[in-house]
Amino acid sequence: MNIIRKTDETSGNKDAGGHFIFRLLPYWPLFLLLLVVSLASAWVYLQVTPQLFSAEAKILINERKGAEETSIQDPMSSTLSKKKSVDNEREVIVSSPIINQVVADLSLYASVYQNSFLASRIMYEDAPVKIAALDPKGIKPTKSKIEFTYSHSGILIDHKTYAFDKWHQLPYGTLMFRKNINARPSDQSKFAFTLTSPSKVASKIAGGLKVAEANKLSTILVVSILDENPKRAEDILNGVLLVYNKHAIDQYNLLAANTQNFINSRLMTVEKELLDIENKLQKYKSNNGAIDVGTQGKLYLENVSINDQKIGEINMQLSVLDQVENYVRSRDLTGGIVPSTAGINDPGLTQMVKDIYELQLNAESLRKTTGENNPAMVAYNDQINKIKPQILQNLRNQRNSLSASRNNLSGTTSTYSSALQSMPETERNLVDIQRQQQIKSGIYTFLLQKKEETALSYIANGSDSQIVSQAESSQFPVSPKRKMIYLAAIFGAGILGIAFVTAKDKMRRNVMFQHEIQSLTKLPVIAEISTNSSAKQIVIGSNQRTLIAEQFRSLRTTLHYIGMGKQNKRLMITSAISGEGKSFVASNLAVSLAMTGKRVALLDFDLNNPSLHHKFGVKQRTGISEYLQGKASMEDIFSNSIVNENLSLFLTGKLPVDPAELILNGKVEELFSNLAEQFDYLIIDVPPIGPVSDAYSIAPMCDATLFVIRHAYTPKVFIERIDDNIKLNNLPNPAIVFNAVSQRGYGKNNYGYGYGTGMVYGGSYDQKLIE
Repeated sequence: MNIIRKTDETSGNKDAGGHFIFRLLPYWPLFLLLLVVSLASAWVYLQVTPQLFSAEAKILINERKGAEETSIQDPMSSTLSKKKSVDNEREVIVSSPIINQVVADLSLYASVYQNSFLASRIMYEDAPVKIAALDPKGIKPTKSKIEFTYSHSGILIDHKTYAFDKWHQLPYGTLMFRKNINARPSDQSKFAFTLTSPSKVASKIAGGLKVAEANKLSTILVVSILDENPKRAEDILNGVLLVYNKHAIDQYNLLAANTQNFINSRLMTVEKELLDIENKLQKYKSNNGAIDVGTQGKLYLENVSINDQKIGEINMQLSVLDQVENYVRSRDLTGGIVPSTAGINDPGLTQMVKDIYELQLNAESLRKTTGENNPAMVAYNDQINKIKPQILQNLRNQRNSLSASRNNLSGTTSTYSSALQSMPETERNLVDIQRQQQIKSGIYTFLLQKKEETALSYIANGSDSQIVSQAESSQFPVSPKRKMIYLAAIFGAGILGIAFVTAKDKMRRNVMFQHEIQSLTKLPVIAEISTNSSAKQIVIGSNQRTLIAEQFRSLRTTLHYIGMGKQNKRLMITSAISGEGKSFVASNLAVSLAMTGKRVALLDFDLNNPSLHHKFGVKQRTGISEYLQGKASMEDIFSNSIVNENLSLFLTGKLPVDPAELILNGKVEELFSNLAEQFDYLIIDVPPIGPVSDAYSIAPMCDATLFVIRHAYTPKVFIERIDDNIKLNNLPNPAIVFNAVSQRGYGKNNYGYGYGTGMVYGGSYDQKLIE
């Protein structure tokens, strides 16, 4: 009868999961150790890793379209109006000039630390001293923390005292130490400080500064930063916004100042010319008695004055264009004053001049901390080189347009001048002088108006941005996340433990688990026998309730699954290699069957290496070898067992020279037939199938076959060959017994390598019964 094993996919998955957990449970001390080590490592990591606090502030940006779209009623719209957008201001906030200024204002290049057991804690508002450098850019960064001792009279560094509020020359630069009145450390307290390059600090702050829109439809920017000290994070953000607003105001005032300087210089020139003309008019009237001019002279004077005034304005605009062109063509755009574009009616030109000036300012600030090949520097230079040709082309167009207008006005003036020839000389000279007076007076009035407009702009100038909320830091650190670190440590301990156990099992060449047997062969595993820790070879008896005794009773019960019964009495027990415990299994299974009242014959057919006589503690005598040779009868080789009266032993006798040929002489079938008439079971212990072929010769005369596989001993490669051996040699009703399954892991009542838990039904074992 063949055994057909049905497998359900769902139950198989559950079994696999159960096997996996079962494999890990014995190693609970290892997992506990890894968990303790991981949690301790996580704790140490949290102690040495600086905690980071988050701070954020909000600023409202009032967007403007620029000079080309501002109202003409704005007196300075053509001169000071500047395009402003959220995207542009986001970049301005994190620009180098602003961050560098904040670093200098807050002395962020000098950090004070308080030493602790595992790591140093950065101090800020609670620092005992504030450190300032006379030349922050010239300080020499420290490679390590400089320890100092605080006292009420000063600080002690390398046994030298440095008084407070005085400049001291140190190897790192000229420094001043100021006592922090908000902190009250005890005398002789130990601290440390470091000095870092301001540009490096600014670069780090700029990299950590995040500027994002509050939402898609809003012009409110949310400025945030992470820092070890929450108060310092707030001060950095507030400082950035303060410097940003001040920077915007300074830009407006710089443009207004440049415009005012240009207007003042023009006013002085025009005022002097106007005074000269008035004096000349007064002398002419006195000397020639010219009190009034005729109607024709008045008409001429009015027309020519208007034209001359326009020509004067055009000449002033051409002068402005010349200054702008000289500025744009100069190599150093930041070397002089930005030329005013007052009087120029082209807002595009005004905006381009301001843009190129701001780009050059940013490039000069960046050049102080980076090289010429820096991508940001290259980007700035590219933008400047693109704007310059546009400005020069615009200047040419403006100059051509103004020159054409001036030529037209000059032609009209020439017509009136021809008419002047027909007027009396005195009247003609008087009209000419008055015309010059009106021209200069008009220009003077225009310049005075622009001067007042520029003066008013100083009052009106202010930042178009509004701080919605000052910086506010988080109450608790946002990084590192303590819960996530501890959770990761727990998972890491589990993963390491699983990896260790899995790797250890994968590296074994011998079979360790029952599910491995099931994956290597189709034969069912009908029993699992624990390892025998005692010196006794017969582990089952009527008064024994040990685990291994119960396992042999279980094996006895499952024999009917491989066809054993009244008709099928012959059970062959073999193994793959020597030492797997087949004789141990055969002996105890025979005793177990005999305990039920059945008559059992135990035959030792291992004619190469017999061991049953050792199991029962008897000496070899005439046995199966002599019977097969015809030298003894069945009665001669028969002996009763002292273990159980229902058990009879048939030992090997004297070992033959050619056991394989002896088995094939026909006497084996005769022996089995005779014994089957007298006994209920024939348990036949045969040699391993790997070294010799005796088992294959005896197999056709048997009804069932038990393969004994030993835990941590039988190579997996032999198990893989079992199915092929069955097909080739037609072994009857094969099944597997998993033998010598040892406890696994640590401690006493731990799980084994198979399924068992180390306990039997009914509770713990009685130690007296075991003994």
